[in-house]
Amino acid sequence: MRESILKNTAKACCVIFCVLLAVHAFEAIVLRTDETFFGENFINKLFGILILWLILRTLQWKWRDVGFSERGFARNLARGFLLAAAVFSVAYAVEFLVLKGQGHTVRLDVFTTGFSLTGAATVHRGAGFILMCVFFNVINVIMEEGTFRGLFYELLKTDRSVRAAVLIQALLFGVWHVVTPLHNLVDGELDVVGFAGLSIGYIILAGIMGVKWALMYRMTGSLYAGMADHFFNNCIATNLLHLSTESGTDELMLVRVLIAQLLSFFVVLAARKTRFREKDGSYMERRGN
Repeated sequence: MRESILKNTAKACCVIFCVLLAVHAFEAIVLRTDETFFGENFINKLFGILILWLILRTLQWKWRDVGFSERGFARNLARGFLLAAAVFSVAYAVEFLVLKGQGHTVRLDVFTTGFSLTGAATVHRGAGFILMCVFFNVINVIMEEGTFRGLFYELLKTDRSVRAAVLIQALLFGVWHVVTPLHNLVDGELDVVGFAGLSIGYIILAGIMGVKWALMYRMTGSLYAGMADHFFNNCIATNLLHLSTESGTDELMLVRVLIAQLLSFFVVLAARKTRFREKDGSYMERRGN
């Protein structure tokens, strides 16, 4: 089986992805674990970690071979959290000013809720729910970063260019998020046109995030910076820290996320270009000497 995976890595990634996507969609649309006490679809993430472990054993790879390296663990986590905190501070400030400009009374609120495109997510308060939210989001970033930026990226670049590996895993990551608008379509909260529009938007935005986290992996040599940024986006900025007005909560959440993700994407691109220029300069300097 190892040889068949390595013989056609794109096909192997697509097969693994389809299995994971089927479980993801089944849980979101049929089991609806996010509508239970847990408030989160976590079964597909645990299943994904299990599949990741099985594939690594089949390939005879170690966890460090797909980005779970002990080297620079704390430093890279700090880098990811600092990046996310900086860009989301800007995004929250813009959202606050827009809401104030519309005449709303705005307050910052802390509670747990699952993400919803329609604003219909259930609100939970209390330390227990916050801890559960943090735990499920840790599982989420381990599974998604380990699978897309770790396994898929490392597999694809064994027989394809780095650029192709980055783009293919990002595309798969974008399609992965179509389950969210599909859930709303099944529930009648979106029509077909709305579903198509949001699906395209999701693929583009999640794809950009996938490219960004892949670049962070390439620059740092581990998944931890991207995991921290991913965790902040999902747990803090989406599930825990909210802007509420007299007319609702997180009415501009999509704008908030879009601003933060685009800003951080360009920051990472700039950092990557600067780093490569510094490497090229050091190389030319050594050659000159």
